Amino acid sequence: MVLDINSGSVHVVDDLTYDVLNLMKEDKDAAEIKAALKDSYPEAELDEACEECKELKEQGMLFTEDIYRGAIDVFKERPTVVKALCLHIAHDCNLACKYCFAEEGEYHGRRALMSFEVGKKALDFLIANSGSRRNLEVDFFGGEPLMNWQVVKDLVAYGREQEKIHDKNFRFTLTTNGVLLDDEVMEFCNKEMGNVVLSIDGRQEVHDRMRPFRRGAGSYELVVPKFQKFAESRNQDKYYARGTFTHHNLDFAADVLHLADLGFKQISVEPVVAPPEEDYAIREEDLPFIMDQYDLLAREIIKRNKEGRGFNFFHFMIDLTGGPCVYKRLSGCGSGTEYLAVTPWGDFYPCHQFVGQEQFCLGNVDEGIIKQEICGEFKQCNVYAKPECSECFARFYCSGGCAANSFNFTGKINGVYEIGCKMQRKRVECALMIKAAMAEEEE
Repeated sequence: MVLDINSGSVHVVDDLTYDVLNLMKEDKDAAEIKAALKDSYPEAELDEACEECKELKEQGMLFTEDIYRGAIDVFKERPTVVKALCLHIAHDCNLACKYCFAEEGEYHGRRALMSFEVGKKALDFLIANSGSRRNLEVDFFGGEPLMNWQVVKDLVAYGREQEKIHDKNFRFTLTTNGVLLDDEVMEFCNKEMGNVVLSIDGRQEVHDRMRPFRRGAGSYELVVPKFQKFAESRNQDKYYARGTFTHHNLDFAADVLHLADLGFKQISVEPVVAPPEEDYAIREEDLPFIMDQYDLLAREIIKRNKEGRGFNFFHFMIDLTGGPCVYKRLSGCGSGTEYLAVTPWGDFYPCHQFVGQEQFCLGNVDEGIIKQEICGEFKQCNVYAKPECSECFARFYCSGGCAANSFNFTGKINGVYEIGCKMQRKRVECALMIKAAMAEEEE
């Protein structure tokens, strides 16, 4: 396979074409290429391959120039508007997940529930700072949001009122561990939530080890039937069964397939991000096994798609025809500029993973953004801010990676979390392979 990074064109080629392209990459002309390969391939086939590659280059599908690198200074000075909020509706949780960066919902601070007044001010701030952007996103997050369910419902109702007044459109989402999930919650979410994230780690022994109640009992048997019912009630769409794999279950492909066998069609199982001293942290020596797991999973997805029992795996979903806009390709989620997290007492942070780290507190719902200089730093985050990213083939798929992960591992929001990068590149390779395999199947 050949990926033209700057155009996003993907080509499935034979050995001859692959060898021709490698020499074209070295700026060899047709005569030099034919001379180099004349003992390996027939002359007529060489002529045809060279001509086809030349045509693809002229059509802007091979060896295209990077039009963004030279314009990145203009991009960094672009005007930004706030388009999404992560409302920490509850800094409390009824589970004690061992890998939770939120410390059972406390986020290095105190347990608290967001009041309607604070949430209302946050929505008002979003509307006031969204400029001409009509579509806005609000995620109800925790801790566990269902521990403050009435405020969630009240804020959705308030948002719907404000839509009409300000000509805005709110897309609400919810992340839940499922403990308090019931028919009333499902019915409301199916009416009002554009997406829901259902936290489940896979096989029962894996889930119960990492996602127990505070007294140690597992939560798998309680939440699985609820999640299955919820997914079916949403017609197996607009949700994710979202898990985390750790050093303790490096065979995470088995967890993904377990979720698929339970009937879930939208699945995301992601690597834990944890300090290296934690026993469950992903280590450099784990990577070869993890890479094999991604390969195994990709092959199984292709097999199941052919058998009519396919499912979507979040990290393998790539749109080769459209994909994200240029801004998102260059700068990712927009944390600290377009996307903010709001604590129960109304403080703003660049994203949910920075909450509790006081040096990143940007302001609050009463005074707005006070520390514009921090927002300015986040505005500089892009795929060209890191030399490693600017030369990476996957840069327009990962958009430079996660600023929080970079900070936690390097002390800089523009640092590089190398283990995460290596896994991301592998996921992109697998995603492209699946697309190519499915395209061949359709021919």
